[in-house]
Amino acid sequence: MAKKSKRKYYFYAVLVFLILLISSVFYADISVEDLKKEYANEHSKFIEIDGMQVHYRDEGKGFPIVLVHGTAASLHTWDAWTQELTKNYRVIRMDLPAFGITGPNQKADYSIKAYTDFLHQFLTKLNVDTFHLAGNSLGGNIAWNYAAEHPKSIAKLILVDASGLPTNKPQPAIFKMAKTPVLNTLFLYVTPKFFIKKNMQEVYGDETKITDDLITRYHKMALRDGNRQAFIDRAKVDFKLGTKANVDKLKSIQTPTLLIWGAKDSWIPLDNGKRMDSILPNSQLVVLPNSGHVPMEENPEESFAILKSFLNFN
Repeated sequence: MAKKSKRKYYFYAVLVFLILLISSVFYADISVEDLKKEYANEHSKFIEIDGMQVHYRDEGKGFPIVLVHGTAASLHTWDAWTQELTKNYRVIRMDLPAFGITGPNQKADYSIKAYTDFLHQFLTKLNVDTFHLAGNSLGGNIAWNYAAEHPKSIAKLILVDASGLPTNKPQPAIFKMAKTPVLNTLFLYVTPKFFIKKNMQEVYGDETKITDDLITRYHKMALRDGNRQAFIDRAKVDFKLGTKANVDKLKSIQTPTLLIWGAKDSWIPLDNGKRMDSILPNSQLVVLPNSGHVPMEENPEESFAILKSFLNFN
């Protein structure tokens, strides 16, 4: 083979390799309709709030319990708890703005105030005025702020590895990346599945419980049209603003409160749970030794047994 032909051959070989490499990490947005086909079901409903079509599920009968998920998650994180709770309760859960099928807030406002206002609008539209409220991580932050602002509405409060107090841990890598120029632009186009898996390995205490289906669901929800930009916008919000105000707000909550915390939580460590328990005037803390940041998803049976005892039902 002539030298010129060899160079041409190697050029095209390298070009094909680069195309394959880029295509392996480049992921286009997924449409809402495609996500609905795969992740909405017969219980899924949609309600308009602030221009968003909010995906939610309203299942079971009885006293209402509202479940609020955390950052980068969706209402599916509560699947196991919902299956048991619907035997005794009306269970309401939603995809928060910026996440799941609901997608971005048109105003790109992801402050805690915006989220608590959203939750109030959502529940008002559903005519739900008295209920139990549970939240994980960001959802826990929303939940305790809501309880402070609407004390007569909440019968019992459940906080699962809730955020809202400063930690002694460095910010997770995914948040640092979302705040870093160039890297966050790259995130809009290059969101490989292994990146989602690595993130989940930080969240779970036991990596063996991270299934391919779980990674795929989180990955596809991240790729929902507009969600990657929404994640970047949300990551820029400093939820630690007014730390003293947060402490004062926590002190004001008289609602009976259950704190469930994973001892292996690397995002919001157990020390935060202990501090939150010491601040809240009417709380109890239960620690799950083998759980990470999402005990209701990672160890649903163990965490649900604690919830069941707190709610006093058989």
